[in-house]
Amino acid sequence: MRENPLVLHVLGARPNFPKAAPVVRALDSLGVRQGIIHTGQHYDALMSDVFFADLGLPEPIANLGVGSGTHAQQTAALLIGLEGVVLEHTPDLVVVYGDVNSTLAAILVCAKLGIPTAHVEAGLRSFDRTMPEEVNRIVTDSLSELLFATSPDALSYLASEGIDPRKVHLVGNPMIDSLFGALPALDPSPVVKRLGLPPRYAVATLHRPANVDSPEAARELVDAVLEVSEQIPLVIPIHPRGRTRLAEAGLVTSPSVYVIDPLGYVDFLSLVRGAALVVTDSGGVQEETTVLGVPCLTVRPNTERPITVSHGTNRLVTPALLPAAASKVLSDGAAIPAEELPVMWDGQAGPRIARVIASWLHGDNLAPAAHNRVTP
Repeated sequence: MRENPLVLHVLGARPNFPKAAPVVRALDSLGVRQGIIHTGQHYDALMSDVFFADLGLPEPIANLGVGSGTHAQQTAALLIGLEGVVLEHTPDLVVVYGDVNSTLAAILVCAKLGIPTAHVEAGLRSFDRTMPEEVNRIVTDSLSELLFATSPDALSYLASEGIDPRKVHLVGNPMIDSLFGALPALDPSPVVKRLGLPPRYAVATLHRPANVDSPEAARELVDAVLEVSEQIPLVIPIHPRGRTRLAEAGLVTSPSVYVIDPLGYVDFLSLVRGAALVVTDSGGVQEETTVLGVPCLTVRPNTERPITVSHGTNRLVTPALLPAAASKVLSDGAAIPAEELPVMWDGQAGPRIARVIASWLHGDNLAPAAHNRVTP
């Protein structure tokens, strides 16, 4: 290892940024030399640039600007772009986040070049390999040198796949670190006023391929969402990949449906904080609503974040069951056990990850049971 080792972080899509920010800050406080590669997988300013500002992330050392495309096209462009940047900077460790295509491409590039990698949010499983993200998770975990798990269930999944336990560390959820840091700024009132929303409203985020890529699935989802909007006004920040398909399926702005562009990090979480209900197919939103104590209905047959369901803040529903489930939530109110959060969701995941990385960079041997003895 070099005397002054270099860590590079690969970020590509909106969910990566709040996961990375606490790790970057904590490594900086330890004096670790580092840089960010922005792949540009999410290239719209509202999907990426505003997050750098909201979360205080430093300017990237490279922006690949790969944009959208099919999985093959996007991953191919990522492989070519990332290889060039990694060869130029010769990092000692590359840190990847979540399950997006940028993460998969970075893992493959580094594996071919013999550069160690660390995966933040390791061990999450939906057990549904029709999800592109599930394939990305499995490949990333199998090739990573350091695996940082957000919840205890991830440990058993990794063990069942034969991952060396010396590589695995239960550290908590860095996305929750970012949420805790933003809490003082999360005021729904200015966002509600700017969007012209009524005081009581719900929020929906919908973009998963299984929900929006086929006309039939999109129509079923839109019909269910419109039924929910008959019970409560619904604001829907629409991801670019789903806007056209959902519009073709009949989702348009109406007196009870507010279709808007994606929001920045603080504005979106402010909106969620004031909502009576959130309908989503996003993984991160399931976690954020758990902390904010907002009832969440996830329109998916499975989730890689089962801790949000067992915690009582989230429920899986089909489109057919969504209107009835929303009615029940709205009548019951937000009786959500937000006071006692999942283990290690305490705002200290970033420092835990940074300490493990710093120790690894300096050649310290990590004990086989290190994930059971993380220092709070």
